[in-house]
Amino acid sequence: IVIPPAIFFYYSTLFDSRFKTLQQNLWYQVGGSQEVAKAALDRYLPKIQTPKNSIVALDYEGGASGNKQANTDAILYGMRRVKAAGYTPMYYSYKPYTLKHVDYKRIIKEFPNSLWIAAYPNYEVTPVPNYSFFPSMDGISVFQFTSTYVAGGLDGNVDLTGITDNGYGKQQGQKVKPDTATPAIENGKEANEVKGNDVEVGMTVKVNFGAKNYATGETIPQWVKGKPHKIIKKNGDTVLLDGIMSWLSVHDVETIDASTSQPTTPAKSYIVKQGDTLSGIASNLGTNWQELARQNSLSNPNMIYTGQVISFTGGQSGATARTYTVRSGDNLSSIASRLGITVQGLVSMNGISNPNLIYAGQTLNY
Repeated sequence: IVIPPAIFFYYSTLFDSRFKTLQQNLWYQVGGSQEVAKAALDRYLPKIQTPKNSIVALDYEGGASGNKQANTDAILYGMRRVKAAGYTPMYYSYKPYTLKHVDYKRIIKEFPNSLWIAAYPNYEVTPVPNYSFFPSMDGISVFQFTSTYVAGGLDGNVDLTGITDNGYGKQQGQKVKPDTATPAIENGKEANEVKGNDVEVGMTVKVNFGAKNYATGETIPQWVKGKPHKIIKKNGDTVLLDGIMSWLSVHDVETIDASTSQPTTPAKSYIVKQGDTLSGIASNLGTNWQELARQNSLSNPNMIYTGQVISFTGGQSGATARTYTVRSGDNLSSIASRLGITVQGLVSMNGISNPNLIYAGQTLNY
C-alpha cells in the first residue's frame, strides 16, 4: 500500500479558560479504504510522542469516497486502532463535510463525545469564541472557533467536556501539560485593528482565502493563501511579501502580527526584463536558480514574466545544488522528510507541476 503523501501528524493548540495544551492529529485522507487506513496507522501510530490517554484525532476533511458507509467504517477502524494503542480517539472535521460523507451517529454511538468540529465565519484574527457559529451536532467535545487565534496562525478551540485533560496531570509518572502561555488576546486584538492601507513594512500578514489575483493580474495559487509572510515593500495600495514576490492589493491581505520589526537580512531584488532567465538573474544576485526558485515560491522556474519582482534575501549564496535520485516507492513527502526540507521546496526547486508524478531514477535538486 502506498500511503498518500497528505497523511501526516501535526500538533494543534486547544484553548479554554483553564489551560492550553498540545494534542496530536493525523491527517486522515484514506477515503473509504481500511487497507490504506491500516498502512497509515501501522506507520504513524508508533511515532506518537504525546503521553498515553492523550488525544489522537483523525482529521477527515478531504478525500472522502462516494460511499458514506465505507468512509465511516474506515474512520471507526482508525479510532479503534487509536484506542487500542492507549490514546483517546477523536474525529476532527467540519459539519457540512461530515453530514455529506460520514454517518457520525455511528461514530458517537461507539465513541461518545468524540467529535472535534470546526466552524467559523471567516479567517480574521479571533481571540474569543463566537458561539453564533457553533455547529449544532450531538457528541461534540471540542469546538474549533478559528484557524487564526493568534499571530502565527494557531487554531483556537474550546474544550467543552474536559477531554483534553486526558493524558496530562501532575501525578507521578504523568507528563504535566506543556506551558504554551502566549500574549494571544492582546496580539490578536492589535493585529485585527490593522486593515487596508494601515499595514506597514515589517508587519506579518497572510493572503486572504478570498483573494483572486495579484496586482499584475495573474491568478493567486491556493497554496499561497493563509500562510504568514512579512511585508517587505509597500507602494500605494499594494504590498510585496517575502516568499511570494508578486505585488498584492492591501485589501487582499490580513494582518496577523502588527509589529514592524524588519527582516534581519535586507533583500536584494531584480525586476525581470524581456529575455531574462532565472539562471541569469541568479548570477546577477550572487546565488543559484534553485535558491531563487525556493525563496520566490516559483513552482515552475521557466515561467517568469517581464515586470515580475525576483528577490533574494541571502543564504546558500553561490552554493552548488545538491541532488537526490528517486528510488522505487518514493514520494515527495518521504523524500522531503529524508532530506530535511519541505515538499513545496522540492516542487519549487525542480519545477514539478504534479507532485504525484515522480519516477524512479529522476534527479531532484535540493
